Amino acid sequence: MKSHLLTMLLLVCTVVMSVVSLFVGVIDLDLSALLGGETEQLEILLISRLPRLLAVLCTGVGMSVAGLIMQQLCMNKFVSPTTGATISSAQFGILLALLFMPSSTLWSRAIFAFAAAILGTWIFVWFIQRIQFKDVVMVPLVGIMFGNVIGGLTNYLSYKYEMTQAMSSWLVGHFSMVLRGRYELVYLIVPLVILAFVFANHFNIVGMGKDFSQNLGVNYNLVLFMGLTIAAMITASVVVVVGSISYIGLIVPNLVAMFKGDKIRGTLVDTALFGALFVLSCDVIGRVVIAPYELPIELIIGIIGSLLFIGLLMYRLRHGRKAVSLGGLGRGVARGGVGK
Repeated sequence: MKSHLLTMLLLVCTVVMSVVSLFVGVIDLDLSALLGGETEQLEILLISRLPRLLAVLCTGVGMSVAGLIMQQLCMNKFVSPTTGATISSAQFGILLALLFMPSSTLWSRAIFAFAAAILGTWIFVWFIQRIQFKDVVMVPLVGIMFGNVIGGLTNYLSYKYEMTQAMSSWLVGHFSMVLRGRYELVYLIVPLVILAFVFANHFNIVGMGKDFSQNLGVNYNLVLFMGLTIAAMITASVVVVVGSISYIGLIVPNLVAMFKGDKIRGTLVDTALFGALFVLSCDVIGRVVIAPYELPIELIIGIIGSLLFIGLLMYRLRHGRKAVSLGGLGRGVARGGVGK
């Protein structure tokens, strides 16, 4: 029971914040009016608030799980969709869709984003595998540089073909445009996360190295590219609907690993719940801090994520791989840590 204490706490907090999120906005929702079946109140709930809540939850769960998979497969705790060029590649795919198919639908753009994100992530991993001498910092730096190259190409083509304004919706993440009929693509995250849980043990084995995987009879290349494809498709789904959101896939898995260890199957549920709670909390803050106006979720997560990341680095410098112990919750997970 004690081993599941953190999971239950995260679940309760996520449910509470979900209820709060439904009633936060420019137009007030009245519970008695909703229960009484008032048409205007129900329309606001079903067309705007509920779709937004579902999009926020899927985004938090998806980006956190994508970051966890990439960190395990790349054997580096600083790899994420942001530092692995996945987000930049997805944005480049959306630009290609707008250039070659100006009247493309959301799903058409998603196909381009999927293909570009998968290809960009594969190239990144292929490149770092061929670096003979690399440390924990060098790998994400390579990913950041590769992502900046792709981002520079995206900006160049945007200015050249006057697509800057059209691309602005995908360069900064926000949930203000999430309405019924425009967010359902994020539901694709659900089966992808389930698939990640099914193959969690395989990802753990591959994260221990190619020789170790082959000795256990696991097809290293197949599992590696399957995991990267899952992470890339999750990221592309979020970018197409919401836009670019950094830090989630980097911060959330590391913070959960500080309490629960590094095993994917043991931390996947907690990572998903904490990711949903983290994004949901940031979204509520963005809606109330300068109400009735709204701050982009990318800005709030960027500020809070930066502070958490600095704290994480300071903890690692002082304690190394040692996990945080919270009485009975910490026993048994002290073997885990935040780094390989």
